[in-house]
Amino acid sequence: MPNLRFAAPRERRTAFVTGGARGIGRAAALRLAEEGRDIVLADVLPEGERVAQEIAALGPRALFLHTDVTDEAAVHAAIAHTVEAFGRLDILVCCAGILGLEAPFLEQSAAQFDRVMRINLYGTFYCHQAALPHMVRGGWGRCVTITSGARHGNPNQVPYCVSKGAVYSLVSSLGNAHCRENVFVNGVEPGRALTDMVVPRFTPEFLANPGNAIGRYSDADEVAEVIEFLCSERNTYVSGSVWSVKGGTG
Repeated sequence: MPNLRFAAPRERRTAFVTGGARGIGRAAALRLAEEGRDIVLADVLPEGERVAQEIAALGPRALFLHTDVTDEAAVHAAIAHTVEAFGRLDILVCCAGILGLEAPFLEQSAAQFDRVMRINLYGTFYCHQAALPHMVRGGWGRCVTITSGARHGNPNQVPYCVSKGAVYSLVSSLGNAHCRENVFVNGVEPGRALTDMVVPRFTPEFLANPGNAIGRYSDADEVAEVIEFLCSERNTYVSGSVWSVKGGTG
């Protein structure tokens, strides 16, 4: 690690990753594990158990907890289980999220809006409220949440856009809450990565040349590289920011 004046000692830290069963969450969990972090995967998808096995094969300890992030009590219980099992909690990565129904605003129901908000926003809120006290007590913490450029608005994705706009604001607010206690909160805005949320919605021809500046969409592993840095001891000064990982501006 570079000789950074304010860098914390490198330790065997514990990360709690929501949505870790697939996509960016899985890539982030594996990348953190490569750096020697112990990983707790929180997801409703059973594939999380297989990811935990992949992580264990790399050397770190890994645990899969079936967790519905819309259930406040379940989130707090999962965080408590993490601390009980590993003795600490240092890193939070919130990747659990859904796109919801793509349809014009007048075809969106209040129930659909509520479902998207509860997963994308409330789940992030619950996780930070449960995790931050452990990080503050430990004197070190790093949190990263996935946002989206959809926060700027799309008439066919209103619930999703509103949820991601709110997440952006949450990150910006919490980034200033505990940074003097060495607990940093940031976001990553990946544009479109080649995950199960994106690939089925487009033709192979479009995915081969999506028209963005770099000429392709990212792999989840590329987004995970940025997440890993923001969650690392090398990050000594970044808090309250949302990093664009879009292969260009806009």
